[in-house]
Amino acid sequence: MPSIQKLKQAVLPTEQDVALARESGRRLASLLGKNDVIQLHVGGSSDQPIEVPSRALSMLVDVLSYMGSGDAVGLVTVPADLTTQRAADFLNVSRSYLDSLLQAQAIPFHASGTHKRISLRDLIRYKAQLDVESKAALDALATQAQELDLGY
Repeated sequence: MPSIQKLKQAVLPTEQDVALARESGRRLASLLGKNDVIQLHVGGSSDQPIEVPSRALSMLVDVLSYMGSGDAVGLVTVPADLTTQRAADFLNVSRSYLDSLLQAQAIPFHASGTHKRISLRDLIRYKAQLDVESKAALDALATQAQELDLGY
């Protein structure tokens, strides 16, 4: 996980918050996946509906889900471009190993003065690719173990 850029104070929900979060989270979750932009109408307001990106609404549903479970909720921001140290922390590898990945052009990067910066989007894409490759390798090992009747 990248180092925390900014942590807003965590909020511990009251019993009333928990009940309301459960209900509102359930109702908002039903809107997900229908459109890229969701229009919300605020009761008692004659203003135009509020347009919200569905990804933001999805995060709000997650927040309400945590609150509905009684968990404290805080907000952490992650910069769009990370330093090599933060990128290495995100991938859970050493900075020198990340540098070798950058030199091998396994992950795109750009220079900011004399420093390298890596897009969070590119890191997420790289990690997803690693996860697919790891799953394929594990599946192959499981198949081989079954073929050899190793008992697991």
